[in-house]
Amino acid sequence: MPNSHEEAHPSDGGGAYPMKYNSPYSTASWGQMAKDWEQGVDYHRLSKDRLARAQRAIRHAGLGGVLCFNFDNIRYVTATHIGEWARDKFIRYALCPVEGSPFLWDPAPPAKRISSPWIADNVAAPVTTMQGAIPPHMNVQRDFARQIKKALVHYGIEKEPLGIDLMELGMLRALEAEGIEVVDGQQALLDAREIKTTDEIELLKMAAAMVDATYVDIARAIRPGTKENELVAIANDRLFRMGSERVECVNSVSGSRGRPHSHTFSDRMIQPGDMIFLDIMHSYNGYRTCYYRTFICGEPNKHQVDAYETASKWLSASIDMIRPGITPDEVAAVWPDAQDFGYRDEAEAFLLQYGHGVGLSLWERPIFSKRFRGQNTPLREGMVFALETWKGAEDGTGAARIEEEVVVTKDGCEIITNFPSDRLISCGLPGCEVF
Repeated sequence: MPNSHEEAHPSDGGGAYPMKYNSPYSTASWGQMAKDWEQGVDYHRLSKDRLARAQRAIRHAGLGGVLCFNFDNIRYVTATHIGEWARDKFIRYALCPVEGSPFLWDPAPPAKRISSPWIADNVAAPVTTMQGAIPPHMNVQRDFARQIKKALVHYGIEKEPLGIDLMELGMLRALEAEGIEVVDGQQALLDAREIKTTDEIELLKMAAAMVDATYVDIARAIRPGTKENELVAIANDRLFRMGSERVECVNSVSGSRGRPHSHTFSDRMIQPGDMIFLDIMHSYNGYRTCYYRTFICGEPNKHQVDAYETASKWLSASIDMIRPGITPDEVAAVWPDAQDFGYRDEAEAFLLQYGHGVGLSLWERPIFSKRFRGQNTPLREGMVFALETWKGAEDGTGAARIEEEVVVTKDGCEIITNFPSDRLISCGLPGCEVF
């Protein structure tokens, strides 16, 4: 069957609104709870598969191991988490050796031994500079480097290159002072995470389904007098009640703030005739969404309809390209140049006609963009990514922003974002579709 995002809407008499095609299998197959009587996400298998992929990628890169500070990489190789409060503090890290069980340095080792028994005794307290708050003259960075060197010796990889995903400069220099060869380790882990396992895809579908539900509440709340930040609050409340562990960001942009795209919400009050678009980015069991939809408060004018139809046409063209063997550059080529939709160049228009991998992180491989040409690694079955387009209304009253997440299948793709995008949904006034 086709995967087209562009079919005639039954009410328009000739294809005025492109329609998304969703596979009948595009919803999550199972519930959120683990059960003894029904197949669902197999978390034990998920953890084993991720670690195996990481170690294959590390071996292929010729590394002895990768020292991870990135929270998503730590979770990928250790199947552990400590909440979001520590994400940007550099107080938690893990060593994934090319062979053997990973070692975790965590602020709560006694708790991890209970909650994550697969870690066993491979957990210890970290050494941290608290992002430089501990003065350099105290040589905490030296203690850290010696701690890592001891672990490398334990695994027998002290003479091999050590990959790093990201870290503080002082810590990096301390590792080098200990005679450790430090190289880029992020590429190996991005390689490992590029193709999603069956369980990862199921979790990504669940995360998207939670946003499907959230957009129902958003559509009902859009009306004159509602503020952009109120829609953000509604999304946060709904998602956390459904089990989200992190609502990373909700873009909520209305009226003239949408052209050019401001990429943030404000306290602007929605008025009749405003276009409103939102991007909901959250995490369910670590797996993310990036999911735009556009609405209109009242009935759209011709310019607003044209903007929505154009953005949908561009998105349809890119989705119809998706299949194994196609390159990101070939997909991006179907999108217009920056000057064609009112921007100076591709640098300033970056992120508007755009695509990116989605998994434990929001921007994984592959990347689709005319700004970064040369993305010629072919798409493969099991990749999951988001494709997004933007078009401003010619009268300056707003903009359309649409995004779909897709899974690459053996002969095409499956769309997993299911809230309707076949038309510009009118909300908030008598006679509208949603009131």
